Amino acid sequence: MATQKKEIAGAAEAVLLREDKDGIATLTLNRPKSGNSLSHELVGALQAAWDEIDGDASVRVVVLTASGRLFCTGHDLNESIAAMEDPPSKLAANRECSKMMQSMLMLSKPIIAKVHGVATAAGCQLMATCDLALASSDARFATPGVNIGLWCLSPQVAISRTIAPKHAMQMLLTGKLQDADTALRFGLINEAVAPDALDARVTELATEIASKSPHSLAMGKRSFYRQLTMPLDEAYEYVDEVIVRAIQSEDAKEGISAFLDKRKPKWTGR
Repeated sequence: MATQKKEIAGAAEAVLLREDKDGIATLTLNRPKSGNSLSHELVGALQAAWDEIDGDASVRVVVLTASGRLFCTGHDLNESIAAMEDPPSKLAANRECSKMMQSMLMLSKPIIAKVHGVATAAGCQLMATCDLALASSDARFATPGVNIGLWCLSPQVAISRTIAPKHAMQMLLTGKLQDADTALRFGLINEAVAPDALDARVTELATEIASKSPHSLAMGKRSFYRQLTMPLDEAYEYVDEVIVRAIQSEDAKEGISAFLDKRKPKWTGR
């Protein structure tokens, strides 16, 4: 499949880039001069990208990465300072960003974060909201709001749902940069990879996931996040119902048939 490149948001220098190849859509944060901070424009571009990708049957997996030295340093502080005297606009901006983060969880395709440099504050939140996260072994992670008199309120939502509460509180209370080994121990990332091997490892993982049934991936991701918020008995009741629908799908029938015939399945996405 030919590689397709797109600029998102139509800016003179697009704040978000997209490249499609072999069922993998790679989104690249493209504000390197500002540490790829989440400006209003970048948040809007990410939301537009999730909306577009969700309905794109050619995409099986998304990789989220960044240009320049850093992954993402959080919200654009210049915009935050400007909004200090206008609480309603700040609230509206916060809600747009929260909506964008939730769209990632509702997206029918798995998202893999490919992290280098640092992921701090809302940048750490962005990474934690991805389904999987692979990071360079020299990457660093922090929720440093407490260092400037602000608690990392929005980031704590994603981080506290990804790692143990005491680990989350350690990050939130100290604001210190945590190295990749610590992030791996906390469960904030899935793998810490040598810098020169990160691209290849992410491609390998994305390709492996892209080979699975798109119907199964979409249903599986949706059911995973939904059952997480349920009491145990309700979670089992819910998945018992989901599996009845899942096993009637064309992909499930094809997958079982292919397994019994000892051949590779041919997915239809239905």
